[in-house]
Amino acid sequence: MSAQEEDELKPTFAQGFKLGQDASPEELLQKDKGDESLERWKASLGLDAATAGASASASGPKVTPIALVLTSPTLPQGKKIEMDLTDPRTVESYRKSPFNIKEGVEYSVTVKFKVNHGIVSGLRYMHVAKVKGVTADRTEEMLGSYGPKPDGGAYEKTLPAEESPDGFVARNAGTYYVTSLITDDDQNKYLKFEWCFKLTKEW
Repeated sequence: MSAQEEDELKPTFAQGFKLGQDASPEELLQKDKGDESLERWKASLGLDAATAGASASASGPKVTPIALVLTSPTLPQGKKIEMDLTDPRTVESYRKSPFNIKEGVEYSVTVKFKVNHGIVSGLRYMHVAKVKGVTADRTEEMLGSYGPKPDGGAYEKTLPAEESPDGFVARNAGTYYVTSLITDDDQNKYLKFEWCFKLTKEW
């Protein structure tokens, strides 16, 4: 990947933003007890004594990306476009086998992920789409801050709806190549992968 492409995938931070100290779940749980707003925030992260204790002995990445799902009200009944992000060989195949995306329709992307331990702050999804080497789209969306779910389950976050390009030029431009990145405020890169699509008249 070129230096320009690396720059395009750098997260945007507010001026003066500094990486925070990585506090443990136990420290966060004990912090400012009695403050109702903070207690509600901790609860929204799924932070309690059980999850904090489980995180204490955990290792490995905080976040496991599970899937990237494309949905649209125009998709034929029963048709699903979902990228499994858990198997490296499957992920590698996405850069060689284009998906078909119908031109000029509204669609949304849903990110599925699991928080394994600790608290992840400012999780975000980014991608850069290029066609014939020219940047056609850059997306950066905040997913939020999370702790592990008490049941060990996954989170799903649907990004704001977009509209696919349309017209003869867009449709005949060729294959669009996308580099996607799941990262956080501490600039941990949980997954960077490539996939591709073509604009078509029908799904």
